Amino acid sequence: MTSTLNADKIREQLGLVHLYTGDGKGKTTAAAGLAVRARGSGLSVLFVQFLKSGTSAELEPMRELGIEVVSGQPTGKFVFQMDEKEKEEARVFNEARFREAVIRSREEVDLLVFDEILGAIATGILGEGALLDFLKTKPKHLEVVLTGRDPSDELFLASDYVSEVMMRKHPYETSKTPARPGIEY
Repeated sequence: MTSTLNADKIREQLGLVHLYTGDGKGKTTAAAGLAVRARGSGLSVLFVQFLKSGTSAELEPMRELGIEVVSGQPTGKFVFQMDEKEKEEARVFNEARFREAVIRSREEVDLLVFDEILGAIATGILGEGALLDFLKTKPKHLEVVLTGRDPSDELFLASDYVSEVMMRKHPYETSKTPARPGIEY
């Protein structure tokens, strides 16, 4: 890892918002790669996942590198499988996760990743207004990454980097190959 002196110099250049979007595979992978790069440069990283089980294979190695990972959900169901009580429980849970990450980011975090936050917004599990308010008031030197599909125009405009991962071909589409451990999760 780089020295504290180098990390301090890097921190002076931080403060932008990244948006990884699109219908292709690789948004979380790109966010995880950036998190590893930042940690390797001596920066503190908080990697927060929404709508995910917390069992994906990249999470433990990220923790071993000193990246704080917050993942897992109160139910193992997809939002479309939840009844209204479960959806409300998921809303309360994810709103609390978001608020906690916002508080932590104001103290000790250099890079904050909100993985699949756009999915949480699209399914009504998290309000977009809270995210937009945070982006307007975030600490000046906090770098933020957002991932997911179909960002609103407001989120697009609030982002400094917008990278789109486009699916051109996928083995599930061509041969019904299911998600594979070590590759998709």
